[in-house]
Amino acid sequence: MKRREAREQAFVLIFERSINHDTTEEIIDTAEMSGDIRIDEFAEKTAVGVERNEGILNTQIEQNIRGWTMARLSKVSLSLLRLAIYEMMFDDEIPVSVSINEAIDLAKKYGGAEDAPFVNGVLGSVAKTLGEKDDGSARD
Repeated sequence: MKRREAREQAFVLIFERSINHDTTEEIIDTAEMSGDIRIDEFAEKTAVGVERNEGILNTQIEQNIRGWTMARLSKVSLSLLRLAIYEMMFDDEIPVSVSINEAIDLAKKYGGAEDAPFVNGVLGSVAKTLGEKDDGSARD
């Protein structure tokens, strides 16, 4: 599975968790028991990492959604922000620009018209506050 597909799978796991509030492990177990899907190792590691660091991720989101509250965010935007910020903070192998671009692409695919520009703006602000670790090379 390509990294882009694995990231999309991680997004789906994170999104599903935001809807039904099961643990990531429970969601993965249910998906794999159905026999229809195999969860990629990167997707699982990322989704579990998001779950374990949700408080830190939510703090970053809250500090960068000027004029908004967490309750007003769509589940798509919230899930994508958590995913991308997790990568930006905890995965040194992924350049910041890749995390941002992939989140925007997923927002265009799964969100409404306003999700992609909103995600882009918030992630741009987060990148500035974290200090970019981007070396400019894409790894996907």
